[in-house]
Amino acid sequence: MVAGDPVLIAGAMVEGNTHRLYIEGDDLYAAMLAAIKAASNSIQLETYIFADDEIGRRFADALLDAVKRGVDVRLHIDAAGSLFWHLHALARRLKQGGVRVHWFHRWSWRQPWRYNRRNHRKMLIIDRQRVFLGGYNIHRENSRACYGEQRWHDLHISVSGRLGEQAAQLFDAFWYGKGNAWMSPLPSGDMLLSNHTHASRKAMRRIYRNGFARARFSIDVATPYFVPDYRTRQALITAAQRGVQVRLLLPRKTDVRVARWAAHASYARLLEAGVNIFEYLPRVLHAKLVVFDGNQASGRWVAVGTANIDYRSFFVNYELNLITADPILCHDLQQQFEHDLQYSEKLNARHWARRPWFHRLAEAIAWLVRRWL
Repeated sequence: MVAGDPVLIAGAMVEGNTHRLYIEGDDLYAAMLAAIKAASNSIQLETYIFADDEIGRRFADALLDAVKRGVDVRLHIDAAGSLFWHLHALARRLKQGGVRVHWFHRWSWRQPWRYNRRNHRKMLIIDRQRVFLGGYNIHRENSRACYGEQRWHDLHISVSGRLGEQAAQLFDAFWYGKGNAWMSPLPSGDMLLSNHTHASRKAMRRIYRNGFARARFSIDVATPYFVPDYRTRQALITAAQRGVQVRLLLPRKTDVRVARWAAHASYARLLEAGVNIFEYLPRVLHAKLVVFDGNQASGRWVAVGTANIDYRSFFVNYELNLITADPILCHDLQQQFEHDLQYSEKLNARHWARRPWFHRLAEAIAWLVRRWL
């Protein structure tokens, strides 16, 4: 099925935090712009891509209006992520209007390798109380109004409550270059997980792998870039072999073709072990989601945010994920995953084993550069 492609939008309430799930970019951008307009003290915006297009200019105008109201506005943009989005003229306009703009890891001949380590986090914090986070960048590719039916498919969460202050602290730590970026779980069980430090980078990998190892019934993964390291791949295989239903939802259409070839290099072993692989058909899949035991009444939890299941997210980039066991949000994300499977094609292990030799060659070449994708 590829026609129609409706979406689900849900809300959830837990102790101290209110969640809302966004699937459509236009709905998300409208909510973010309304929140910016209502800000009274501070706006902290961090993004991988901020494009000088219809969407980016709307955000720029809203940020400049906030400055005129006396709101402290800070914008943190990844230099590599926004390299080809023609942002410099718009960034100058923002700076001239009073927005404090920081570029993360601009190119330097003295430190060329740091350009490869990117700030992939995406969040907007309003008055240190409300945070929007997830996979959406600020560009027209996410907007049905601007880009049409082929807009990218993504996930974003808004959270109000104690997590808003946690997000503000994580933003500050990154903005000022502080090393301490670990946040303890709140009494509700919710936690924002960033991998800003070496210890938190290891913690992110450990949380995922422990989740794969401890899942009793199901593991559902949606990711646009699936290039797993050996331990992650083995954890998924081991889970499938012990009877856990493992389903991977990956894109058929992609904005990084070589990453898709690298993903294909891992398919055969996973399919042989009983891992179910589905490719999403309608448009580019950009959502990053893992649901553990999502159809169970207890013990289920999710990780949703910016981290892909690949080398770059686990070992190189800076990421931000929401970890939560909120039953309503877990249910709604599980339902969205099931919904997206209806618009996907399941791969067959026997058919995959008969793929042409030139596909195998492309996979082998892409796998060699997997750490740089």
